[in-house]
Amino acid sequence: MSGWTVEDMPPMDERTVVVTGANSGLGYEGTEAFARKGATVVMACRSVDRGERAAAEIRHAATGELDVRECDLADLDSVAAFAEGLREDYDAVDVLCNNAGVMAIPRQETADGFEMQMGVNHFGHFALTGRLLPMLFDSDGEARVVTQSSGAHEMGEMDFSDLHSERDYGKWAAYGRSKLSNLLFAYELDRRLDDHGVDDVLSVACHPGYADTDLQFRGPREMGSSLRMAGMKVANALLGQSAEKGALPMLYAATADDVLGGEFVGPDGLMDMRGYPEFQRSNAASYDEDDADRLWTVSEAATGVTYDFGE
Repeated sequence: MSGWTVEDMPPMDERTVVVTGANSGLGYEGTEAFARKGATVVMACRSVDRGERAAAEIRHAATGELDVRECDLADLDSVAAFAEGLREDYDAVDVLCNNAGVMAIPRQETADGFEMQMGVNHFGHFALTGRLLPMLFDSDGEARVVTQSSGAHEMGEMDFSDLHSERDYGKWAAYGRSKLSNLLFAYELDRRLDDHGVDDVLSVACHPGYADTDLQFRGPREMGSSLRMAGMKVANALLGQSAEKGALPMLYAATADDVLGGEFVGPDGLMDMRGYPEFQRSNAASYDEDDADRLWTVSEAATGVTYDFGE
């Protein structure tokens, strides 16, 4: 794995990849890498206009087909419509990258009444994965679900009595909880696939380290804080690695042949903030199977999506 880059990715011809948040940051870089390897990439974007502009840029350098579709993870009806459209137009999905996210924003709610960070980062992806699971089963070969977490999962705490931070909202605490939820979900999905004897669909988690993307700027922008915007620009310049390099753990998790399922892939450099992909351990809370099972039950009830493992 040492020094693994996009050049080490296998050919992706005749593979269909779904990437959420594909029009910018890590999603953009991942989409370009998949398309350069010949994959058909379905770009699941909140804004189709921004998605089309990104696709136009990528098409200059990639051979794979790009299909831009609306998918607003803050609206479960949009998620359902996206999945239905995909089922109508494609036979299977080979890789699902649950990549899109929001970070450290003022408290808002999704169309379904979820706290925005928890709603987009976890519940939206939980619903999307469940709706696309039959298409992953139909993959001709091994399929993968790759869920993007963050080193910020370490600050997360699962409080099921106030999951949407209605009593007490801290933007970083809520972000940490959503990223911890990503890991609880990814590992629980892997366990449930294994329990049902499904060995040709893998669930893997990853994180980008500190990647210089637009994600860091949404919170300061929505707060209207030019000082915080300036501070974030300085922090990104000093600490961040490029979005292209930050996408490597996701790409490794999605394509490398030594991935077995249930792993956590992140950068191998100082404090896991930059570098090349390696297998890592997330914090102890992320492996709490009782919390994972409880979150799964809560997520099914909240989204109305029940996973069919093909019994």
